[in-house]
Amino acid sequence: MLKIYYGDLEADNYIFNPDVFFNNSYEDEWIIDPESKEMIKDIDGSNVIGPRAIDSPFLGSISTERLSGGVKTLILMKFDSDHIFNASACGDNCASWILKIAKEKELTIRLGYLMDFGKGPFEIEILNLNKIVTSMQELNESVLDNRLI
Repeated sequence: MLKIYYGDLEADNYIFNPDVFFNNSYEDEWIIDPESKEMIKDIDGSNVIGPRAIDSPFLGSISTERLSGGVKTLILMKFDSDHIFNASACGDNCASWILKIAKEKELTIRLGYLMDFGKGPFEIEILNLNKIVTSMQELNESVLDNRLI
């Protein structure tokens, strides 16, 4: 299940800058994982050549550290269960991946904006309110009515 904390978060295991954290903590196996390869292709339009080489249509051959902040954050969410990541580093194009990861494991993230999780039904717990919502309308109303951001 996906759990979201909106606004400023004070927690020892909270990672505000997942981009920098990723660069200093990722493992080669994470990059060559089939689902990671799919995320990299979908979000960045790039192909994984190897654990430390990516073929970008915009930048040519790049190192893993030059992936987008969104992809890095998604990969961290998938492989690192010890931390809460600032999903504001992700754009709306990452929302479906966040929901997919949350179906595979319990996932807690922090957001500072209203990410668009799409039209389909979902289950998201808003931690600030201890409330489960199942649609974008319900999510938006709950966050905005309670001035969480």
